[in-house]
Formats: sequence, C-alpha cells, structure tokens
Amino acid sequence: MKHWAQNGLRALTSACALSMMATVAWSQSLTWLGTLGGSQSWAYGVSDNAVVIGVAQNVAGQWRAFRWTAEDGMQDLGTLGGGHSAAWGVSADGAVVVGRAHDAAGYERAFRWENGVMQDLGTLGGRESFASGVSADGAVVVGGAINAAGYYRAFRWTASGGMQDLGTLGGSSGWALGVSADGTVVVGGAQNAAGRWRAFRRQNGVMQDLGTLGGNWSEASGVSADGAVLVGGAWNASGQERAFRWQNGVMQDLGALSTNPSTARDVSADGTVVVGWAHNAAWQERAFRWTASGGMEDLNITYAHLLTNGSVLFWATAISPDGRYIVGYGRNAATGRLEAFLLDTGPRCTTHNGDVDANGCVDDADLLAVLFAIGNSGSNLGRVDVNCDEVVDDADLLIVLFHFRNGC
Repeated sequence: MKHWAQNGLRALTSACALSMMATVAWSQSLTWLGTLGGSQSWAYGVSDNAVVIGVAQNVAGQWRAFRWTAEDGMQDLGTLGGGHSAAWGVSADGAVVVGRAHDAAGYERAFRWENGVMQDLGTLGGRESFASGVSADGAVVVGGAINAAGYYRAFRWTASGGMQDLGTLGGSSGWALGVSADGTVVVGGAQNAAGRWRAFRRQNGVMQDLGTLGGNWSEASGVSADGAVLVGGAWNASGQERAFRWQNGVMQDLGALSTNPSTARDVSADGTVVVGWAHNAAWQERAFRWTASGGMEDLNITYAHLLTNGSVLFWATAISPDGRYIVGYGRNAATGRLEAFLLDTGPRCTTHNGDVDANGCVDDADLLAVLFAIGNSGSNLGRVDVNCDEVVDDADLLIVLFHFRNGC
C-alpha cells in the first residue's frame, strides 16, 4: 500500500511538473522579424506592447528604419529624402519612433516619427545629427548633433524648446544615448578635460562623470525609468570592456560569460534586469541577461528550447520597460540571414495567494508545483515563485499552505 502511494505521488508530481513546464513554454516565444526584402535586419528598441523598432535592408540594399508589430509585420518608415535611415528608440506605447535618416543632400539627421510623419529635428549648427532615445511619452528626444565648430554634442530636444546642447565633461565632444521615462535624466558619453570618454548622467543642468572600472573609458547606454540606475560599458584596469550597472555613485562590474569582454545596452524600467552581449570562452558573441540573483546568463542557453536548427542570438540591444520582451539580432538558421529577433520571456512575476496554476483553487496541484520547484532561482520562474523573490523556497510553500483549499 505504501509503495502504491509513493508511486502515485511520484506520478502526480511528474504530471504537475509537466503541466507547469508546458505553461512556461506556452508563455515564451522567439520571433524572427525578417527583413524589408534585403539580407539583414537589427532590432534596437521594444515597447511594453511588443512594438519593435530597428533597421533592415530593402530589396535595393538600402538600410531603412522599421517599426514592427505582430499584426502588421515590418513597416518601412522611409527617410528624409535620402536613401538610408535607422530607428534607435521607441516610446513606451510604441507610437513614437526616433533615429537617424538621410536628407535629400545625403546628410544624416535626427528624426522623430509619429502617425506616419518623419520630422527632421535639425542640428546644433553643423550638418548632421542622430536621435538615440526618447522619453516614455515620446515628448523628449535625446542624441548627438554636430555644432558649428564641427564637434558632436549631446542634445535634448522638445517641441517647445527645440534642440538643446547639453555640454560635455570639459572636453569637446559627447552624445546622449538614453533618457529617463519623464525626460529629466539624460545619459551617454562625453569627453573630459583630458580628452577621455566617460559615461555621464545629466540632471537639472548638471553633468556627472560616472568614472570607469579602473580603465580610461566608459559610456552609458541605458537608464531606468526614474533615472537612478544606469548601464553601459567601461574599461577595467586591464583595458578590457565590461558591462556595468551604476547606482548611488557605485559602478558595478556585471562580469562576463568567460574572461572575455562584455557590454550592457539597456535596463528594465525598475533597474533590475540588464541586457547586452558578451563573448563566451570561444570568443563568440552571445546575448545576455543579468539579474542580481541569477548573474549574467547566456540567453542561448536559457532559451535553448526556442532556438531551432542552429539559430543563435548574438546581441541583446534592448528590453521593454516591464522587462518581458528582449530584442536584438542573431542568425536565423531557417533563412540563413542575420535578423532582428523578439524574445518573449513570458509575464514577469506577480505575487499571489498560492494558486500557482491560476484555476481559482489552491489545492494539491499548486502544492506539488512549488514542492517540485524548491531550490530553483532566477527572474523567470513563473507563478511557482509565489512571493516573487526570485527563489522558490519555504516562504512560497508556506503561502500555499496558509491559503490551502481557498476558492475550492
């Protein structure tokens, strides 16, 4: 009788585990976005509602800014009269896109696109500019523009104020690469008085040098919604580039996938999830995701079940504000092309009362699901992480037990 009961428990546990794994697999997906008729595409931004922006080749081999949705596919956003364009930033709702485009004279200009209209944002007195980031509501645009003296300078643009030169750290050049959700904090890279490039954070008219990891170079490329957390790349004392996360005056080395270089490109709105790329031990570029609990993980390993026929995720360039969607570029083995990708990692954790399978009843199936997952950790555990602390442990089990039979 005891043997029968143990076998029955094992069977039930296995069935529950399979059910949970099926739920996780169902909520995750990898979509290759194709091209505009050419041979390559790259994704550089993604909104909370999975609108993806980037650059793709058309049938004539021209690079064009695109906006992609699941409903309409990849849309060519056009140019400012020239042959090429690229999209580098998108608002939280996907309605506003910013980037660079050639005008009729062949010069590169920062643009803001909305409702089918591409607007030239001008320059700071020179001939060229580019836009690289936009606030959550699409009202504030940041990037780099050449001034009358011929130097690139970081800028902040609004419809009412136009393009504002944000200055440097004492040197001649700089550019902005990211902006907080409300548009008040701008981040990027600028030269100091010694001509060294340094990551900066600018707020209330003050540009702060974030330092390095011991080397002579750094650059910030992403910022959290409140402007408190910055990510990017910096040289360490050995002159090797490493991904960093900066908060409260401290620049943290996020490590690497081996002893080789890494760089961070973007961070979720709450500042907890960082994405970028790193070289593995074989010096192959691989997309990564970093969290405090899980460290730096190779997305090709974490989501191996979504990669078929030898497809590879090379770079992760952006993450949606809510942390669910990751975009970048890789090799789509099915087409043999370098293509933009959209990785849906599934809904981020939401605390609940122990109803793991969300059927309205806290019962044996929920209890067994948590028991089977005890000891697992990471940012993508799903509902078995009942209290959302990125580890399945006794605390999650106690919540299920406390609410056991509720709703049944």
